[in-house]
Amino acid sequence: MLSTEMENEAVTTRKMLERVPNDKYDWQPHPKSMTLQRLAAHVAELNGWVGMVLDTDELDFGNNTYVPKTINNNQELLEYFENNLADARAHFAKAKENDLLPNWTLRNGDAIYDVSPKGEVIRMAFCQTVHHRAQLGVYLRLLDIPIPGSYGPSADEQEFQPEAAEV
Repeated sequence: MLSTEMENEAVTTRKMLERVPNDKYDWQPHPKSMTLQRLAAHVAELNGWVGMVLDTDELDFGNNTYVPKTINNNQELLEYFENNLADARAHFAKAKENDLLPNWTLRNGDAIYDVSPKGEVIRMAFCQTVHHRAQLGVYLRLLDIPIPGSYGPSADEQEFQPEAAEV
């Protein structure tokens, strides 16, 4: 089920990432917001959590400093996404259902943020993909770039008819 969910979400994620313009990578909607480059790279990397979770018992930010990947253009962005997706597929191909049951811990030294079964952590990573992909859609909208639909057509793909939505 997780593999199917990942594949379904990858279609929409890919369409969204394809629209990230090379000339706007440094743009951000607010000083507290990520740059477009950072947000797009984060969306592209999230499938990488599948292998990390299946291969480890925890992530300790205290011992693993996070260094975001620098992406310089859309081609690199899509390659990064496809590489993380391929890695996740390979891990799912080897995994057994019982591999999703052991607990996995997210921590920063002694501060434990979460302890959940590996399957739930992977599901959370998929939710993070959807969440950050929606943020990316807002960024693109603010840049006046047409966005693809996620679970049906977007306002850019068909003319919205409010009377039809009320039926």
